[in-house]
Amino acid sequence: QVQLVESGGGLVQAGGSLRLSCAASGRTFSSYAMGWFRQAPGKEREFVAAVSNSGGITDYADSVKGRFTISRDNGKNTVYLQMSRLRSDDTAVYYCAADPRGRYAYAYWGQGTQVTVSS
Repeated sequence: QVQLVESGGGLVQAGGSLRLSCAASGRTFSSYAMGWFRQAPGKEREFVAAVSNSGGITDYADSVKGRFTISRDNGKNTVYLQMSRLRSDDTAVYYCAADPRGRYAYAYWGQGTQVTVSS
């Protein structure tokens, strides 16, 4: 019983920044690990970042390390993806996902939000 809604996407120039948000329903949000994924046209969905239920452990794809930061606010049932120094190859639809067992098995997905980086 989890619904996820992403927001914050848009058009940005290369080198700029965006912060994505994912609002979650449910009383058990604080027990779920959360992840961000992205999918560009003609490509498979790829892992971007993950955060543990408490927010104390994070994991990133090599392509975004040092540029993106995942965080969460359990009091607001929200997970964030701060994206900096954006590049054209970051252009994709970004999805958040919930992992009830914290084992990279994502059971719930949002509808996605478009990020377009112009160069």
